Amino acid sequence: MSLRYLTAGETHGPQLTAIIEGLPSNLKIDFEALNFQLLRRQKGYGRGRRMQIEKDTATIAGGVRHGYTTGAPVALIVENNDWKHWQNIMNIEPIEGSDEEKRRVHRPRPGHADLNGGLKYNLKDLRNVLERSSARETAIRVACGAMARQLLEHFGIKIAGHVIRIGEIEAPPHNLSLDELREVTEQSSVRVVDAETEKKMEAYIDQIKQDGDSIGGIVECIVEGVPVGLGSHVQYDRKLDGRIAQAVMSINAFKGVEIGIGFEAGTIPGSKVHDEILYSEERGYYRATNRLGGFEGGMTNGMPLVVRGVMKPIPTLYKPLQSVDIDTKEAFTAQVERSDACAVPAASVVLESVVAWEVAKAFLEKFGGDSIEEIERNVKSYQEQLENY
Repeated sequence: MSLRYLTAGETHGPQLTAIIEGLPSNLKIDFEALNFQLLRRQKGYGRGRRMQIEKDTATIAGGVRHGYTTGAPVALIVENNDWKHWQNIMNIEPIEGSDEEKRRVHRPRPGHADLNGGLKYNLKDLRNVLERSSARETAIRVACGAMARQLLEHFGIKIAGHVIRIGEIEAPPHNLSLDELREVTEQSSVRVVDAETEKKMEAYIDQIKQDGDSIGGIVECIVEGVPVGLGSHVQYDRKLDGRIAQAVMSINAFKGVEIGIGFEAGTIPGSKVHDEILYSEERGYYRATNRLGGFEGGMTNGMPLVVRGVMKPIPTLYKPLQSVDIDTKEAFTAQVERSDACAVPAASVVLESVVAWEVAKAFLEKFGGDSIEEIERNVKSYQEQLENY
């Protein structure tokens, strides 16, 4: 059974819901760690008022009993605390009232899904589009990613993420271990490793907000402890780096992805791109460098996975852009919805979550098994195969 999930829910609806299928039985669930990931997503300098309203926690409504997965589908629920203010507007049953009372949206915002979704689904109220296309949906994806992380951590695979750029401000390189990176960035308001850079980024975000604008940036995710051979070279849709790239691009507002040195590989000679292969009795086969970010031929090579994504500025601006009213076809200044000036630190957490999911999915494809114990046996057998190669 392949690991998969579906989500449902709207940004101002009663809850976000996910059904996860394919988790093995007997995985011990750390509920505190699950909700910690949701808390991490809500942090970050530049977030708007909603982060003060919502205190996200996940409820498990199926597939876990007495702290362990049962092998059945896992149902996750993240309630929206702001729902009480939106019950009439988002009511499932028909209600009477004017467009204003129903908060009908007929003025699409540039950079959002509003107009495209309205045209595609023939919807005259664009709220039916923006409610689902909102980045609020990433809360439930972080919850799914948190479950995947616990599976990976059971097998010694660890994940960390951090911000490497917000607008004009770039964080300096670092030599921190993965554990140190997690500890340091968790204390940072913008998830950077350098205190001076943090101050510069905060001041920069303040200026952007004062100008009525928004700003994006670049985030990085690192995964250590990944075994050789996840993914495959034999078909395009089995290449794990390709699947991770698709997952990253599915995050709201993400417009680019890099693996390893990424686009820099197109500017330097091959001798400075490819990683030389070495061997020792202690480590077995390994690479002298990790410019390719842990991938060769669509498969993991045993080195840390390094994935970066670029997030565009949030399109909801307090100095709105020009658009067209779908009722009158007249030009207008785009409608303003509640928004953040910068959500790059939160995007770092979402990046970790989607990467964790794809790695966990590939891990289960490689090692199979319906229970943790069966997977453990399969992993051990594969490790013995590698040692004897």
